[in-house]
Amino acid sequence: MNKKELLDRCAHSGEERVLLARALDKLELAQSRGVPAHTPFLSPGEGASVSELLNAWGRPRHLFWGGYEGAERTICVFLPDWQEEENVLTDPEGPLTAVEGVFPRDAQPGHRDILGALMGLGLTREKLGDILLPEPGRCQVVVLREAAPILLSQWESAGRWKVSLKEIPLSQLAPKPAQVKTVRDTVATPRLDAVLAAGFSLSRSKAAAYIAAGKVAVNHRDCLKGDKQVEEGDVLTCRGLGKCVVKEVPGQSKKGRTMLVLERYV
Repeated sequence: MNKKELLDRCAHSGEERVLLARALDKLELAQSRGVPAHTPFLSPGEGASVSELLNAWGRPRHLFWGGYEGAERTICVFLPDWQEEENVLTDPEGPLTAVEGVFPRDAQPGHRDILGALMGLGLTREKLGDILLPEPGRCQVVVLREAAPILLSQWESAGRWKVSLKEIPLSQLAPKPAQVKTVRDTVATPRLDAVLAAGFSLSRSKAAAYIAAGKVAVNHRDCLKGDKQVEEGDVLTCRGLGKCVVKEVPGQSKKGRTMLVLERYV
């Protein structure tokens, strides 16, 4: 399968085709020239698209990395033959770094305040990874190393609060543990509309309406099919409601219904 055929198969829109073509260019650089290469930051949906592309290509050596385990926004690093994953994760001069901001004691800027301030510097979202708020008055931003000098020299405030900055190693990132609620339920069949209803405490009809409106994704890929079969490990996201994960499908109840153990992020 050549590059055009691969893009024809995997890209579902013009925008996605551009994204995947750029990823293939980076892959080619790593494979043909032995040069470490990586994509910009990818949203979970974009990461799923690139992952699907790489699976179709035969799973070349690569690594999704966002600065810490469990990061939402990641880059895809393509590994030349001589480079190991550990080299990427521990390299103090690797493609990612972090900037920490400290605000006045009474300040409580939120994620939106900080992202707005960074975008106001002219930085595009693809240069910015996760924004962490480890405690009130302190934030940590994962960035492409090339973008760090812009933040350190030009970022002065977020909202109405001044900020004091320093670069920190990725090892000092302090993401908060995710808060989840375990949901145990049964469904007649593990269809998307039924599982979504169970995970978010909705009626079946309300869940179907969210799906029909294009607000639901399975494993970060939009899905309009309410009858799609959901499996253990699938991640369901719904705009306006959040995310839940199918942790277990233990089997059938005595009444023949499918048992589910879900984790809803709260």
